[in-house]
Amino acid sequence: MVFKKIITSIFVFLQSFITTQAAREETYAEQDSWKKLQNRMPENYRLDSNHQPQEYFWRWKENNIHVDYYPRPNSTAKVILLHGVGTNGRQMSLILGHPLAQAGYETIALDLPGYGMSQYPSKSKIRYDDWVQLVSDFVDAEAKKDDRPIFLYGLSAGGMLTIHVAMQNKNIKGVIGMTFLDQQRIDVQKGTMRFSSLSPILLSGMQIAAMTPIGNIRLPMSLVSKMYALTNDKEALKIMQRDSTSAGNSMSIQFLKSYMFYKPKYDLSRFTQCPVLLTQPAEDHWTPLALSQPVLDRLTVAKQVVMLPKGGHYPVEVEALEQLRKSSIAFIQQYSK
Repeated sequence: MVFKKIITSIFVFLQSFITTQAAREETYAEQDSWKKLQNRMPENYRLDSNHQPQEYFWRWKENNIHVDYYPRPNSTAKVILLHGVGTNGRQMSLILGHPLAQAGYETIALDLPGYGMSQYPSKSKIRYDDWVQLVSDFVDAEAKKDDRPIFLYGLSAGGMLTIHVAMQNKNIKGVIGMTFLDQQRIDVQKGTMRFSSLSPILLSGMQIAAMTPIGNIRLPMSLVSKMYALTNDKEALKIMQRDSTSAGNSMSIQFLKSYMFYKPKYDLSRFTQCPVLLTQPAEDHWTPLALSQPVLDRLTVAKQVVMLPKGGHYPVEVEALEQLRKSSIAFIQQYSK
């Protein structure tokens, strides 16, 4: 009985401590990781104090979602940027948010629950389905402000997220993805997991564990995925892996299961919402073009593939970044009319 009271007291204290910490909204102005990362990028992709995005928080259910924002009230389109399971919103602002803002577009980068500066009640409650619904609700909120066309951009897991959102949201004019990974395919599951040869056992174990209290256990994303191939710049990789808001993050087994076994609203062959652009890094050693090709093959909408020369999964190479910028602008110009 005494032991139970002690455990209860500790639990109550931890809850109070976590709540107190969560009450303070931290921003990227207080974080050094992205500042170190941008030093590995071309000089014109670095954000000095005059070119950093505005930051604010958007309330979604019990979550306080951090937003990087480049307002351009006179722009012809808005672009919402989505990270994957090894990155965050500020890293999206670095490679595309700021370049598009310089080109005159309003850009918004979200930190999805579990990543970046966003606040959430508990990681054990986060599911991939929440990511889909959150982004869709955010798109709806932006659509109510004005009638400018809205485009989605997503890197890695964020690429397929753009399509999953567009499947249920009619306000999206086009999607740009840095890989489209259909995790319903065994070859994609094996190709993106760290221990590919053990994937049948690991995936079955994940499904079973998710139905028990073990499902709340958090696993380092570097343990379950090929995070070692996140970027081809070794120093940039070290910076990102040490960053607990991006590549150094951990997520629950429940979240991983919800992501790996997510079922879209309908089959990809019935997708008619908008055109699709794949910006594929040419030197992506995590998710090469072959893993995105099955999605492209099933899409019947207008689609394009642009290779990003010399680019890694998260590109920091000038050739890749410039091609990403140019092809994204061309795509937005073509379909925002």
